[in-house]
Amino acid sequence: MAALSLALHALASVIWVGGMFFAYVVLRPNVGQLAAADRLALWSRVFSGFFPWVIGAIVVLLLSGYWLLFVTYGGFGGAGVHIHVMHLTGLLMFLLFFHLFFVPWKRYQRALAADDAAGAGRWLGQIRLIIAVNLGLGLLTVAIGASGRFWS
Repeated sequence: MAALSLALHALASVIWVGGMFFAYVVLRPNVGQLAAADRLALWSRVFSGFFPWVIGAIVVLLLSGYWLLFVTYGGFGGAGVHIHVMHLTGLLMFLLFFHLFFVPWKRYQRALAADDAAGAGRWLGQIRLIIAVNLGLGLLTVAIGASGRFWS
């Protein structure tokens, strides 16, 4: 069961962090030449497709992570420093995502529905900033998860 939980944990991390990497590093620089209305509509479709995957990944990460923590390691006392750091960075990522989802994303959608391109653009800027921070945290968390057991 530990192997399955660890595999699910890794796959959920890849889906979330990899999706952010693609959106921020590959897609974002290549949509700049689109007209503003087309760019805003594209991001709406991209995020509408991606955010359910992120929510699913968060559920899997929490369930598999806490299962590993409490069953495999016997709780926080049995976990290494890297597990504690991953736990902290993961919780920060979850909080940032849920803020993104319930505040700027909802306001972005409302601005688009009201044909307020300027307002949607401002909210897209906030979404972009949160994704940049979460991408950095996600890459750090993956590196810690991959290397932490070798820390001395």
